[in-house]
Amino acid sequence: MEMVPLAPGCGVEVKGIGLADAEGGTLDAIKKAIYTHGVAVFRGQDAFTPQAHIAFAKRWGGIDINNYFPLTDDHPEIAVVRKRADQVTNIGGGWHTDHSYDQVPAMGSILVARPLPPSGGDTMWAHMGEAYDALPDELKDEIDGLEAFHTADHIYEEGGLYAKTDMGSDLRGQGLKTGATHPIVIRHPHTGRKLLYVNSAFTVNIVGKTRDESLELLQKLYAAATAADNTCRLEWEPGTVAIWDNRTTWHLAMNDYQGYAREMHRITLTGEPLAA
Repeated sequence: MEMVPLAPGCGVEVKGIGLADAEGGTLDAIKKAIYTHGVAVFRGQDAFTPQAHIAFAKRWGGIDINNYFPLTDDHPEIAVVRKRADQVTNIGGGWHTDHSYDQVPAMGSILVARPLPPSGGDTMWAHMGEAYDALPDELKDEIDGLEAFHTADHIYEEGGLYAKTDMGSDLRGQGLKTGATHPIVIRHPHTGRKLLYVNSAFTVNIVGKTRDESLELLQKLYAAATAADNTCRLEWEPGTVAIWDNRTTWHLAMNDYQGYAREMHRITLTGEPLAA
């Protein structure tokens, strides 16, 4: 197994293994790479069928069923992240980390490329350990001990951001209510590294402050999170699989392929409680 960095501060490509058969020590090495680098990319995984996708996720641990995305007809464990050729809006087109609005956020996701546009539709990630490390000391002191409130209601609810687009009719769960409070700086449960844990999609306010009172500080953190030194970019190919850690990274799906369809199959992996 060979690991090649995608960028100096984020991401790694893992070569020389087939995910469909990965278990034991190989699976442990994959987990360690993802916890450390934030995202791992695997090319040429043509044997990674929906059945293999599910079996690999179960070897990893628990599966969280997504409450909002369409599910595949034959395999409800697999969510469909798609944009039809006639749609303008895509899912995940802004920087975010999945499920931060849950009390126990998902560990991460296993995303498999299915139909792809001829070009475009890349995914970017940003490493929140690198982001935290690069903060000025005075900003680290300012956020030490603070918590923030996260919710997805303004995005997925009836009348929310997605409901106002041509993507809204494809989504489920518009009647759900979400909300969770997490430390702004967490320690990774496996590596112990300090990570910045806010995101511009789901973080609404700092606990004890209004939304307006929170924005100046939050926007400083958002700007630091997506600095170029923290990011990597994946150009998808048929047979590509990406696995990422939601605690360690943000991600963004580029929406630069108008007139073409793009479909990805995603399994979300169960996480652990977060701690400062």
